[in-house]
Amino acid sequence: MTDRKLALEAWESLFRAQHQLFTEMLSDFEHSNITQAEYDVLLTVTRSPDMTARLRDITSNMLISQPSVSRLVDRMVTRGLVAKCADPDDGRGALIRATDEGAKAFRALATVHGRSIADRMSRLDDDELRALRDLAEKLRAR
Repeated sequence: MTDRKLALEAWESLFRAQHQLFTEMLSDFEHSNITQAEYDVLLTVTRSPDMTARLRDITSNMLISQPSVSRLVDRMVTRGLVAKCADPDDGRGALIRATDEGAKAFRALATVHGRSIADRMSRLDDDELRALRDLAEKLRAR
């Protein structure tokens, strides 16, 4: 059986580390024309085949509610970062595709943000990074 006190200490440490890193990395977005939330949408979309993802897949990767994601995507459509169309396999769903402008903005910021992430994560060696990745995936498993 898991030690409850140790579990709480580990959770608090993980939560505080994530919060600190997240806060530090907000500066990556200060001089960008896309927000952190828009970057998160574009991350999911650009990593999907044909740079197209289902809205429900985007929502499942975000830390905000489905209605908030829908409004965010609608704003991104207006700004020309993504296009939205009906999902031919699911009449109730929508497909979101990165536009050329959206993909270009994402790539420009991803270069800066990627360097920032690598710099902050360099406190850990490769074995520690693999262990952290694997442990986080284990926690996320359903």
